[in-house]
Amino acid sequence: MTSKFMDAAEAVQMIKNGDTLSVCGIVGGLVPEKVLTALEKRFLESGSPRDLTLVFPVAVGDVYGTAGTDHLAHEGLIKRVIGGSYVTAPAASKPPKIYEMIFQNKIEAYNFPMGVLMHLHREIAAKRPGLITQVGLKTFVDPRNTGAKMNEVTREDLIEVIQLQGQEYLFFKSFPITAAIIRGTTADEDGNITMEHESSFSIMLYLAMAARNCGGRVLAQVKRLTGRGSLNPQLVKVPGILVDAVVVDENQTQATGIVYDPAVSGELKKPWTRIEEVALSVEKVLARRSLLELRQGYIVNLGFGIPSLVSQVAVEEGLIDEITYTVEHGAIGGMPLAGLQFGGAINPQAIVESSAQFDFLTGGGIDAACMAFAEIDGQGNVNVSRLNKIPHVLSGVGGFIDILQNVKKVVFCGTITAGGVKVGVAEGKVHIEQEGKVLKLVRQVQHLTFNGALALQKGQEVIYITERGVFRLKPEGMVLTEVAPGVKIERDITPVVQFGFKISEQLQEMDSRLFRPEPMGLKDSNLWR
Repeated sequence: MTSKFMDAAEAVQMIKNGDTLSVCGIVGGLVPEKVLTALEKRFLESGSPRDLTLVFPVAVGDVYGTAGTDHLAHEGLIKRVIGGSYVTAPAASKPPKIYEMIFQNKIEAYNFPMGVLMHLHREIAAKRPGLITQVGLKTFVDPRNTGAKMNEVTREDLIEVIQLQGQEYLFFKSFPITAAIIRGTTADEDGNITMEHESSFSIMLYLAMAARNCGGRVLAQVKRLTGRGSLNPQLVKVPGILVDAVVVDENQTQATGIVYDPAVSGELKKPWTRIEEVALSVEKVLARRSLLELRQGYIVNLGFGIPSLVSQVAVEEGLIDEITYTVEHGAIGGMPLAGLQFGGAINPQAIVESSAQFDFLTGGGIDAACMAFAEIDGQGNVNVSRLNKIPHVLSGVGGFIDILQNVKKVVFCGTITAGGVKVGVAEGKVHIEQEGKVLKLVRQVQHLTFNGALALQKGQEVIYITERGVFRLKPEGMVLTEVAPGVKIERDITPVVQFGFKISEQLQEMDSRLFRPEPMGLKDSNLWR
């Protein structure tokens, strides 16, 4: 039997001109960095492969510890990208090269909802014509809006509106996947892949099956090798019959800043007393106020950014076991990781494949979701996917639309302005030390990622938490229901909100404990009974 083990330079020779290449990754985790680096080197030295269509359900790399798909951001190497989310650029860094290629119309670019793109791989693997779903209706994904197109040179329609049983659906068309790059932990001599050190199983299996059934090649990067027949078959996530090449990277890390944490992979449980407290900041205030919207027994999905701190605040309050937190990448229970390590969790109760997690989330299996925002307008619409005024912000929709499709309660949190805003939090009050240059509560969002009118039609409860006050979406519009201590509406809110809003007749002051360094003592409150 011919060995599947080879160095990265040999493995990437399997990728051909014009391939549609699907790549795994979750920001700084699950990134097949060694293989992507080798593919870039091959192109720079030989000019091949060319004209790839690059598909990534989740952002691959963080432009900080791992470059991910930015290795492939060269003119001629890729002609089109179809992404669920895009690489996150740390503050004060240059925008990722792939952003620049999209903004400068050097490549075609689409942004599909993450769960949709994951499920589409399943349809492709089964040779079905596409995916039928209501996820994305009446957002920028809808072909009556932009059809998920991200720039002017992107013209082909990949999404259609169809009628089924008297209702509207979106039909995402299948396309052949002719190469895939996946990642795992251990491979045996037959190419069977396990993922025991990973924080997520992602959709490695569907990436591999889609490429294999389309007549393509599957390249796997792993941390270590073992002998034939030595793997527990119940741990094998990608069978060797699907794998053409195995590349070993002994320096493969679990995620950005984590070489390997057994509490993230589920090997061990970390005592909650070992979790560091979050320093008092505006981000902590927002996470605390978001926690107040949750209740004992809830199943809650936490989004990227400030929302991922909610569970860490729950640890501080002794409430981590009162709520089951999830992230779309497969972790159920525990404390979701934050920042560039987002995607896994510390002490998860279970880790399921991402496609299954999205089935649960999209179907409305959770009680609430906490999400960040880039812009909000007077109709309650939200943009998280693109800000044309800020080149750093092209994060893409991620799992945002999938998660909010049928959830009962939506909690958005973020600051009212950005771009240099400085907010002092002390002695139970808020003080705006320096106003941000970018307004986030605007007349009209630049990208329609969440449709406020549709949310009202569905009966969803929608709350917008800021450092200065709390708004709620009502049929009559946006209503300010709480104001932070130390904040004056006419001085600190009205001048930086571009739309008209109503002030509740029952306007309350936000709990001053939110703005103090010590724990709030929530475990003893009636909220959790």
